[in-house]
Amino acid sequence: MPNPSRRTSTDLFSGVNVSLRPHSRYLINMQLRGCGTALVTPFHQDGSIDDAALRNLVAWQVESGIDFLVPCGTTGETPTLTHDEWLHVIDTTIDVVAGRVPIMAGATSNSTRDAVEKAKEVATRPGVDVILTASPYYNKPTQEGQYRHFKAIAEAVGDKPIILYNVPGRTGANIEPATLARLAEVPNIVGVKEASGNMAQIAEAINAVPETFLVFSGDDAVTLPVISLGGVGIVSVASNEIPHEMANMTRAALNNDWAAARTIHRKYLPLMQANFIESNPLPVKAVLAMMAKIEENYRLPLLPMRRDTRSKLQKIVMEAGLIAKPAVPAPEAAEFYIYENWTAGPHKIVLHRGSCGQCNQGKGRPAGHDANHARWHGPYATLAVGRENAHGMTGVLIRSECKCV
Repeated sequence: MPNPSRRTSTDLFSGVNVSLRPHSRYLINMQLRGCGTALVTPFHQDGSIDDAALRNLVAWQVESGIDFLVPCGTTGETPTLTHDEWLHVIDTTIDVVAGRVPIMAGATSNSTRDAVEKAKEVATRPGVDVILTASPYYNKPTQEGQYRHFKAIAEAVGDKPIILYNVPGRTGANIEPATLARLAEVPNIVGVKEASGNMAQIAEAINAVPETFLVFSGDDAVTLPVISLGGVGIVSVASNEIPHEMANMTRAALNNDWAAARTIHRKYLPLMQANFIESNPLPVKAVLAMMAKIEENYRLPLLPMRRDTRSKLQKIVMEAGLIAKPAVPAPEAAEFYIYENWTAGPHKIVLHRGSCGQCNQGKGRPAGHDANHARWHGPYATLAVGRENAHGMTGVLIRSECKCV
């Protein structure tokens, strides 16, 4: 059950546009909780950004009731974007959103100097409400190194709120709960997207930080347990595909309507898991292409999904109702034929289906066929009519039916 001492009925953001002051956190002009979409970045086949698809995707997200948007995170293939493209995706998102939902813009580098410059640049965008920044990747800093890295970013952007992103599976660096507690003392470090996959660590982290510190799940499948521990929502991959449903599930959990939340979770858990059947964002972009939202294009080193995993994904997507199941072709009308043969021995007939290899819709030539001593009768619309005609034929000594019948 949720911890009643954390984030219950009051808004986390007051609705008053004021600056942050030490230990009076999160007072910005929009509420940040619920479900936010880690947006994919659509590309054309030539690798350029598909502006029309990006705009349509952002508009659909807002119209579907998503709570906030996260351009240029991992799901957005940000490592493959140039500096200008990174800003373009953020600016396009700001333009389409037009202030309707908060924007949490990604700004990450494994060089603290570069991360500071990126954060300062994106902080000047009027439509950016929060900055999301991940642990330095590849160079594997210590806990103290991560602390100083994030503190430098926060201090460089003044009052602009910062959300940390802990995803050790990608960065090779884990933000431990004790380090997170230290970072929570920095006035404008307001929360964390926790994607460690370690529920014990997430529980410990939630207990280590102030009650007003925002903890978002970074994994769709564990959104409900994170909220039950005191989290405030999810930065979601699945909401690219099902924004309305993910937003409703998250709101239901935050409102203590666990029956409704679990119902949605049960229905879409296979999709949440399938989004990681191969490296993110390969599956989610494949699904969006199946839904005709984007073209399925990636930038190297990412490649399209393998055929076997794509087939599994498509089945899950159909079962979730996101795309139509292929129409089952109407069965061909069954026709029946009688083969009459008096070439040698007793006069005999054999009843066949028209689709039988020997019959071939009354054109077949069975072994020993002699056109002067054999012929086909039919077609007959049903088996019953075929049998009736077979029994009515005179002069026949042997009546039988092919195994096809």
